[in-house]
Amino acid sequence: MHHTDESNHSDSLEFITFHIADEEYCVDIMAVREIRGWTRATALPHTPEYVCGVINLRGTVLPIIDLAARLSLGKAQPSSRHVIIVLQVRDQIVGLLVDAVSDILTVAATELHSTPSVSSEIAKVFVKSVLAIDKRMIRLIDVERVFPEQVSDAA
Repeated sequence: MHHTDESNHSDSLEFITFHIADEEYCVDIMAVREIRGWTRATALPHTPEYVCGVINLRGTVLPIIDLAARLSLGKAQPSSRHVIIVLQVRDQIVGLLVDAVSDILTVAATELHSTPSVSSEIAKVFVKSVLAIDKRMIRLIDVERVFPEQVSDAA
C-alpha cells in the first residue's frame, strides 16, 4: 500500500512503517540505511533490558535495540520472522528490532499530528507525531530518543 499526496511533493515526507505487537509505527526513511532479517545478537553485560546486544554488520559492531522493550510493550522473543531496521542516528549506525516491516508511506507534512497530551510520558518521549491515514493510526518514532547517547557509545 502506497499513500501518495497529490499536492506539492516538496512538502511530502517518506516513512518506513513497521509492526510491533499488532501496532503500527514508522521512522523517517532518510534515517534508514537497510532492512535485514534477524541475526542473533551477542549480549553485552550491564546493558539496559531493551538492548539485545550487538551484531557484526560487514565489520561494524552494530548495537540492536528491542523496540518493543524500549516502548514498555514487553520484550520480544526474536525469531526468523523479525526484522532489524538499520538506522543512522546522529553519527552512529544502530539497529532496531521490530516484528515486521510493512510499507513505504509518502504523506504530506500536514498529515503529521502532535502526540496527544493524554498519552503516557513514555509515548510523549518516544512518539514524535501521529499519522491518521486510511483508518490507520501510525506513530512516528523519535529515533534520537530511542537510542540514547550512552547505548550507542557502548558499542
